[in-house]
Amino acid sequence: MVSKIIMKTPTKSIKDRRNRRRKKSPLKNVSNAASIFVASINRSIFTCQRRLVKIFTKLAKISSTPNPRKREFQLLKKCKTEDVQREATAAEIAKNQVCRSLFPSNSLPPLMFPEKKTIFLDLDETLIHSKPDPPPEKYDFVVRPMIERKFTDFYVLKRPGVEELLDVLGKKFEIVVFTAGLKEYASLVLDKIDPKGLISHRLYRESCKEKEGRFVKDLSEMGRDLRRVVIVDDNPNAYLFQPENALPVSPFINDLQDQELRWVIRFFEFADCFEDMRDAIKHYVSYATINPKS
Repeated sequence: MVSKIIMKTPTKSIKDRRNRRRKKSPLKNVSNAASIFVASINRSIFTCQRRLVKIFTKLAKISSTPNPRKREFQLLKKCKTEDVQREATAAEIAKNQVCRSLFPSNSLPPLMFPEKKTIFLDLDETLIHSKPDPPPEKYDFVVRPMIERKFTDFYVLKRPGVEELLDVLGKKFEIVVFTAGLKEYASLVLDKIDPKGLISHRLYRESCKEKEGRFVKDLSEMGRDLRRVVIVDDNPNAYLFQPENALPVSPFINDLQDQELRWVIRFFEFADCFEDMRDAIKHYVSYATINPKS
């Protein structure tokens, strides 16, 4: 009887049992929602990253692209700077005919007036005489160059007629003092004897060639036509390479009655009519041989 009752007790249908099994748990729903939220955040981050990459790429392109206006300004500024430098150089050359520097090639700058002839004058024993301490009885001024890290006094006596010589030659000729003396010493002497700036160029020992212990002044490397060149020097070794261009003078020591430079002035007054100065020297030397200087 009992078994029958049990067997007749109503039970849940199969459909209800299936629905109960399919019903999702609350934990599973929360997990799915979290996954969706995380995925959404990841998509947002990825989108932001892409946008930032695009923005920085554009900025990089903009900064690397040259600005045409800026480039044109730089080119214009460069051109103006170069023009100013060229104008300053040209103005300096035109303003000051007295060039006191030697070009690296040991040649002189081109003649500003091509019709002028060039006179190379020696310094020591030709235009002046000098000696170190002790001071002599007669001297005109003192220069004190530093030689080998030591100051040395040189007492200088000018040869009679040196100012007149520079004044006369400076009107018609290009004057170049070419000395075998040291620049430290000779430049100070020339500043004293040429306050008017009549000497166009100065050449020192470094411009000479050394031959068997002698300093030779090679005029062929001076950038001048040898037909229009004369060297005035007391030392025959100095014009060893071009003796036909040399006007010899006697050495000067301390004779205040010396007339040698006045003879030199007369020669250049006489030689001005010669196209080739070497012909003028030949005539002068032959004349001086027949008529000794007095």
